[in-house]
Amino acid sequence: MGIADDAVEIRARGWRTLAALHGLIETDLERALQKEHQLSVVEFTVLDALSRQDGWHMRMQQLARAAALSSSATTRLVTRLEDRALLTRILCADDRRGIYTELTPGGRALLEKARPTHDRALEDALTRAEKIPEIAPLASSLHEVAAV
Repeated sequence: MGIADDAVEIRARGWRTLAALHGLIETDLERALQKEHQLSVVEFTVLDALSRQDGWHMRMQQLARAAALSSSATTRLVTRLEDRALLTRILCADDRRGIYTELTPGGRALLEKARPTHDRALEDALTRAEKIPEIAPLASSLHEVAAV
C-alpha cells in the first residue's frame, strides 16, 4: 500500500467513524424526541433553525440547507409541520415566487419543551459513545466542544 493509498484509507476510516457516531446519536435523539414529543430529529432541527432567526423567517432554500434536505423533502416536511400548526408559510411581498417559513407560538412552545429532551439525549449518547473504543476519540472531542 502506497502513501496515497494510506491517505485514502485514513480518510475512509475517519468517515466511517463519523458515520458510526452520527448513527448512534441520531438513533438516540429520534427515540427520545418521538417518545416524549412526537417529533423526529429533522422536525426538531427545522423548528430549532427557525427559532434561531430571532423574530425573522427563513426562505425554504435556507431551511433545506439547515436541515440537510432536498427542496422537495423540505416542502413535504414544512407541509406536515404546518398541518400541525407548528410553523406557517408566508409569501414574499416583493417576489411572489419566494416563500418564507416561521415558527408559530405552538411551534415555539413545543420546541422549548423538546429542547431539554434533545440536550439530555445528546449528552447521554456522547457519554455512551465515549465507551466505544472505535468512536471514543471523536465522541470525546464533541463532548469537549459542547462543554465550552
